[in-house]
Amino acid sequence: MKYIEYAVDDHLAYITLNRPEKSNALSYDLVTELQLAFKTAEEDANVKIIILKARGDAFCAGADLNYLQALQTNSFEQNLADSNHLRDLLLGIYQLKKIVISQVHAHALAGGCGLATVCDFTFATPEANFGYTEVKVGFVPAIVMVFLLRKIGETRAKQLLLGGGIITAAEALAMGLIHHIREQAVLEQEVKDFALKLINNNSAYAMGVTKQMIAKVQTLSIEEALTFSSEMNAKSRTSEDCKKGIAAFLNKEKIKWT
Repeated sequence: MKYIEYAVDDHLAYITLNRPEKSNALSYDLVTELQLAFKTAEEDANVKIIILKARGDAFCAGADLNYLQALQTNSFEQNLADSNHLRDLLLGIYQLKKIVISQVHAHALAGGCGLATVCDFTFATPEANFGYTEVKVGFVPAIVMVFLLRKIGETRAKQLLLGGGIITAAEALAMGLIHHIREQAVLEQEVKDFALKLINNNSAYAMGVTKQMIAKVQTLSIEEALTFSSEMNAKSRTSEDCKKGIAAFLNKEKIKWT
C-alpha cells in the first residue's frame, strides 16, 4: 500500500497512516487503502484488536483540500459517490466486529477528528488537538456529525461543529470525545498494554457482539431495541465463548481467551 502501513503482532493489527507530507489528509486513495486494511484485519482470525495510528506531525488533518477543490467541477453524482466512499469507511469502522483503538499523537482535525471519533477507544497525548473546523472554510461536517452526535450529544456537538474551534486533549477528554491521555513517550506502550488487557480479560466474541449492538439499538424504538436485545441475549447463551466462560467461572478456573 502507498499511503498506509499494515502489520500484525501479538494479535494486534496496526494500521498506520503514512502520508506525513500531507498531514495524512484523506484522499480517495488513502480512504480506499484504509477500507482494505480494516477489512483485512476484520477477516483475520489471528487479529483480536485493531490499532489506528499515524506517522508525521499530525494524526490526520481531515480531507485533502486540494482534492476537494478538484472535485468542485464534478457533477453532483460524482461528488455523492466520493462522499459515500468516506461514509463507507467511517460506518465500517463504527460497525466493525472488532474493537478499534485510535492512537492520536498529534492534531486530529475535521475528517481526521471524525476518524478518531468512530473508533471505540481513543488515546491521545497532552499535545494533541481536536476539532471540526469545516465551517471555517465554508465546508459542512456532514458525515462526521452523525457519529459525533451519538458520541457526545447535541449540546457539545454544536459547540464543536458550529463553533469550528480547536480544543485540547484535556478538553476533549472532559467532553467524552476521547478516553485517555498519555505522555508521548509512553503512548504506544500504554495503547498496546490496554489492547492486550482487553484480549486477555474479555471474550472477543462478546466484545464484538456488544459493539455491534450498541451501534444498532440506537436506531430502533425502545420496543424494537428490547426485542432485538432479548434475541441477542438468548443467542449469546449458546455461544462457545459463553459456555467456556461460565464453566470456567463456576469451576473457579482462570479463563484463557487467547
